[in-house]
Amino acid sequence: MPWNLDSDRPIYLQLMERIQHDIISGTYKPGDKLPSVRELAMEASVNPNTMQKALSELERIGLVHSHRTSGRFITEDETMIKQLKTETATEHIREFLKSMEHLGFTRPEILELVQDTMKEEK
Repeated sequence: MPWNLDSDRPIYLQLMERIQHDIISGTYKPGDKLPSVRELAMEASVNPNTMQKALSELERIGLVHSHRTSGRFITEDETMIKQLKTETATEHIREFLKSMEHLGFTRPEILELVQDTMKEEK
């Protein structure tokens, strides 16, 4: 999946979000070893220092941890990963609701539209 970075927000934050997404979506499993900083930087087409900053921030929040000579690994704390997944989903829902209300839909209309769309998708 391409990294799709934009210039509107700090690159390291976008890198963090992408790696977090890869963790909560299951691309990286709990305990998995991450590719090296250089490999990730090449894949994302960014400076290794920028990738290092993103990974350091992920370490700071506990989502990733380092083994001195072995590299970085995804946390094995599945509760933390599930919580991050729920928080991310909640934020997406809030953004969706805000967009729909901006279009003039009421909350009951939004709910009805979502339910109708889910029925169609079955």
